[in-house]
Amino acid sequence: MNRIFLVTIVLVLIISTPVAGSAQRKVRKQKYPIGGSYPDGSKLKVVPDLTKRLSKFKAVQMPFDQKGLSAKEVRMVGKLVEASRYLEYIFWRQNDPEALTMYQQLTGSRNPRDRQLLRYLFINGSRFDFTDDNKPFVGTDTMSPGRGLYPHDLTKTEIEKYVQAHPEKKDELYSRYTVVRRHGNDLEGLPYKIAYRSFLDPAAKALREAASLSDDRAFAEFLRKRADALLTDDYFPSDLLWVGLNNPKFDVSFAPYLVYLDGLLGVKTSYGAAVMIRNEAESKKLAVFQKFVPDIQEALPLAAQDKPDTRGQAFPMEVMDTPYRAGDLLHGYQAVAANLPLDPRVREEKGSKKIFFKNFMDARVRYVIVPVARRLMRPDQAAQVSASGYLSIVMMHEISHGLGPLSARTPNGKEQITEALGPIFSPLEEAKADVVGMFGTKWLVDHHELPASRLPEFYASYVAGILRSVRFGVAEAHGRAEMMEFNYLVEQGVIRRDTGAKPVHTIGKHAKTPSARYVVDYAKMPDAITSLSKELLEIEATGDRSRAENWFAKYDKMPPELKSALDGIGDVPVDIYPVFTFPDIVE
Repeated sequence: MNRIFLVTIVLVLIISTPVAGSAQRKVRKQKYPIGGSYPDGSKLKVVPDLTKRLSKFKAVQMPFDQKGLSAKEVRMVGKLVEASRYLEYIFWRQNDPEALTMYQQLTGSRNPRDRQLLRYLFINGSRFDFTDDNKPFVGTDTMSPGRGLYPHDLTKTEIEKYVQAHPEKKDELYSRYTVVRRHGNDLEGLPYKIAYRSFLDPAAKALREAASLSDDRAFAEFLRKRADALLTDDYFPSDLLWVGLNNPKFDVSFAPYLVYLDGLLGVKTSYGAAVMIRNEAESKKLAVFQKFVPDIQEALPLAAQDKPDTRGQAFPMEVMDTPYRAGDLLHGYQAVAANLPLDPRVREEKGSKKIFFKNFMDARVRYVIVPVARRLMRPDQAAQVSASGYLSIVMMHEISHGLGPLSARTPNGKEQITEALGPIFSPLEEAKADVVGMFGTKWLVDHHELPASRLPEFYASYVAGILRSVRFGVAEAHGRAEMMEFNYLVEQGVIRRDTGAKPVHTIGKHAKTPSARYVVDYAKMPDAITSLSKELLEIEATGDRSRAENWFAKYDKMPPELKSALDGIGDVPVDIYPVFTFPDIVE
């Protein structure tokens, strides 16, 4: 019988608001201006099914392979990991400072239940289960939409009214690089470079030390410029250098880029890092995807005025093995690729970089995608799901983040798409990248750049990916995006349930394979993909937040039959969590 168990802990959070020239309240080690401390005693409820929740995540070794690296290169990687850890510390304070306090208290405990809670806190980077609509798995607090980036009780309406009364404060409060705080009756935007200075100083130092160990002058110059950016909140110059790197042996994604944490305005960025080593053999396979990006842009079902000319731009793509990640790239959803930076100025001038995390992609396909397909799709179509097919659609997904409009033409004039759409931007953009990626894949087939015989493989792998992502629920951006895609494709007759399929053998003690399997009508897929691409691209081009919210409200609910099917594959992992050679350290 499940029992609610108690963990001895108290939520004592010491949060200071540092202001230039003022004394800062000290916390653990008298070091961190924003964040947790060691508490000392009280009782807190934890969900009774924590063991079951942990079983949804497959631990996968992600070793640091030193073969072929010089001693100096190994030291350089160590310095990049050291720098990344400081972004890890910042991320916890941005995401859920109270969880940081819990994590610090539980570290060192030998109690098995404490160790389980410690692991689940680390997987989520918070007290809230991203696979359960961000409901708490420890304690009873509800998740603040502003996480640690805004005051807990601040609302979007209050911010908008304050900005109407104080228009001179809009840039400060809406900046991607400020923490919003109350100051009496006023709101102020505290720059990241001040709020997190005690982490950014040593991070910058470690980047400069890594640069001194690099034999690649361009990479070393980028690291030094990125170190400067950490201390100024001006990432534009270093982003230009980063996108311009030419097939580097080593690379690092290292910045506050993504906006997934911001549920209020949808503009605040969170810190993340990935240390990467080039996979040369796989990188060479990207040429066909790089060559035709401008042609796919021109072919999009979107008005010409909303399709910037991308000819002449570089489209750097890298397939990398990743021996370490931190911050928003480590906790929650395990990304297998990234398209960065998000700054439209960089994209307009230089484009963006597409990164494919090969070791993470291999793990997802092996432990999640293929098992889900075998259990939920009709056997003949499940057999068409492949690692190479999935890699291809992920490549097109990331390319498609850089396709379409760069800004929104709203009734108020030109605006950044993220600002115009607010929090709905993240799931919308993930869905746009999915369907535009499939549109581009069909374009490559139609123009004989990919074999027509592989189209069923691409479509089957795409649907298998949807069935995998909807298991995250609609609180997670990718899950909400693909839930919407699933329902739209069902409405269009592309996906249906075949109730005549026979059950297959049970896998796992309590598992059961649904007798009804999902079937894809490949012939109907192209028209549905084109129409959905047009809808999502037009929403971004016009910055129409109401249209976006109404669209998702119509399509993002999980149908009962899908929930039943997913309940029947509870023994298949929802995601992996990486186990690195480098130990987990959270301070």
